[in-house]
Amino acid sequence: MDFNLADIFESVVDAVADRTALVVGDRSLTYSEIDARSNRIAHHLLASGVKAGNHVGMYLYNGFPYVEGLLACLKIRAIPINVNYRYVEGELKYIFDEADLVALFHQREFSQRVVAVRSPKMHTLVVVDDESDVPFEGSVEYEEALNAGSPDRDFAPRSQDDLFIIFTGGTTGMPKGVMWRHEDLFFAALGGGNPTMDPISKPEEQAEIARQRYALSQFPVPPLIHGAAQLAVLIGFNWGDTVTLIPRFDAHAAWRAVEDNKVNTMTIVGDAMARPLADALEEKQYDTSTLMYFGSTGAVLSEAVKEQLRTLLPNSIIAENFGATETGFQGGEAFGAGSRHYMMNERTAVLDEDLKPVVPGSGAVGRLALKRYIPLGYYKDPEKTAATFVEVNGERWVIPGDMAVVEADGIVTVLGRGSVCINSGGEKIYPEEVESAVKGHPDVYDVVIVGVPDDRWGERVAAVVQPRPGKSPTLEAIQDFCSPLIARYKVPREIHLVDQVQRQPSGKPDYPWAKAVATSA
Repeated sequence: MDFNLADIFESVVDAVADRTALVVGDRSLTYSEIDARSNRIAHHLLASGVKAGNHVGMYLYNGFPYVEGLLACLKIRAIPINVNYRYVEGELKYIFDEADLVALFHQREFSQRVVAVRSPKMHTLVVVDDESDVPFEGSVEYEEALNAGSPDRDFAPRSQDDLFIIFTGGTTGMPKGVMWRHEDLFFAALGGGNPTMDPISKPEEQAEIARQRYALSQFPVPPLIHGAAQLAVLIGFNWGDTVTLIPRFDAHAAWRAVEDNKVNTMTIVGDAMARPLADALEEKQYDTSTLMYFGSTGAVLSEAVKEQLRTLLPNSIIAENFGATETGFQGGEAFGAGSRHYMMNERTAVLDEDLKPVVPGSGAVGRLALKRYIPLGYYKDPEKTAATFVEVNGERWVIPGDMAVVEADGIVTVLGRGSVCINSGGEKIYPEEVESAVKGHPDVYDVVIVGVPDDRWGERVAAVVQPRPGKSPTLEAIQDFCSPLIARYKVPREIHLVDQVQRQPSGKPDYPWAKAVATSA
């Protein structure tokens, strides 16, 4: 048995067959039930001509079809591709072509959009019925495909070298597919299969871990089109836990799910989810007594929101983790050190321009890097692969672009992506640091920080702010609030109020949109 994700899932199914695997709304499936349903969908894909190595799009909201379709792909060695459900036709055509999709699962409400941009190579469409009455053509209904397929596990042997591709959120441009081997993804992003974070030595151990441990109730809140949510589901399944999903993000629906399913762990992506969740808890009381852990990754969780959550969830651990699509999990929050400070794993380093580790406590800014279990590269992009995946002393490293400083005690302070760094009079300003400061203002609900052209300084800091209802923060108020928190040159020089800050479904900032708002004003 290899470190193959489908092999490992099936071994867990055999160990905890009658345990509840997945809950969506008032419906649940056991491990044996979801395995059999995934087998049926896998057989439909095979009968439709989907082969090992083919790419299958997942253009769906969270639910049973997304999870079953993903597992079905893994079972036949096909590769599930996350497709952003907010894409308009132009963006959708890009991802269909860029990802070389031969098959697609899609919501019924997206049918006309799919027909308009469907590529000739996409020979198989499976439509998931929903409350819409949008007509569809050329698609097989999901339940029909499922009922016609065999529940048997008579699939070809698999390999730990099988691929899993996650398309990045595309905050600064169109997304690219990050190619992971199953084995590397298992150890880099799925905890090595062990809740103690002590990786297992052979895949056969996984089923025994699931059999012996007390099953927790895990709740990944983000859409499954976000890599972090997909990985959270796989982690839950590896451990034999019960995973809860909600179709789309709604703060009150999330807390109802926590209450109804006695959720123990809850994972989100940054302030875009944390802030409405905190506000919903202040609006209405929910039973959160079973919630032990509330964690965030993938976007900034500001100190102001953390403190709000700690007050509302006094018996829960509120934590921020660090990682990226290209790295998996890298480290956890250094408690007491403030936002964006992490204790990183032993495979992480901060490298200078010569690809040498920076000296702790020197104040030198370098690029965050990770070695050993890392992706193969970007799908169909050798230039970006060569720039991001480098070899140092015979060992491959991935350097996605996050800038960081190593403190004297080894804590790593992450400054932000260099690609969105603002250069003002020669000073480098990282938007995430400024965003975290501005979000603490009581009249600010959300903010994205960008640089705009300046005749004297090259760029100046602009804040695109979504105020709290009934509030209208001024530039002077924001500047006075931020001045004690960040250096004066980082304080916003202009402010643009908007009805709503635009973000990706993952919660990541849409910097091109924010820059357009600021410059057009």
